[in-house]
Amino acid sequence: MSNAQTGSAPPRSESRKRMVARLVLAALYAYAGYAHIATPETFLKITPDWVPMAETVIFWTGIAELAGAIALAQPFSRPLRQAAGIGLALYALCVWPANINHMMMDLASPDGGWGLAYHLPRMALQPVLIWLALWTGGVIDWPRRKR
Repeated sequence: MSNAQTGSAPPRSESRKRMVARLVLAALYAYAGYAHIATPETFLKITPDWVPMAETVIFWTGIAELAGAIALAQPFSRPLRQAAGIGLALYALCVWPANINHMMMDLASPDGGWGLAYHLPRMALQPVLIWLALWTGGVIDWPRRKR
């Protein structure tokens, strides 16, 4: 049955802006995934104490980032890109406590660590990262939804 017969709109093609943003986000997640696996000690320092088997969790978060990056970058399957967008958004939400923990530990250090100029934008950008994963994955169109 054609789109005209079903009354549904034809599938929209991806905009160039969304494609570029998707590939940049995929590259960033691929790098982060590699870093989690190659240098876990960096991430162990900021992992909250309540996380069990922190080294194993860090390894698997690296794998999750790499898998999400690959799925987000591939051009062939929109449903796979959408699943990657949802997965990476949930991932960003789940690691937010580690980012908060890092900020609290860092600011409590005698030298003030990286300082508020680093941590506040990082905290503010976490929701943007969640939105970006959903938008580049084609899960949402907001705020540019066509009427």
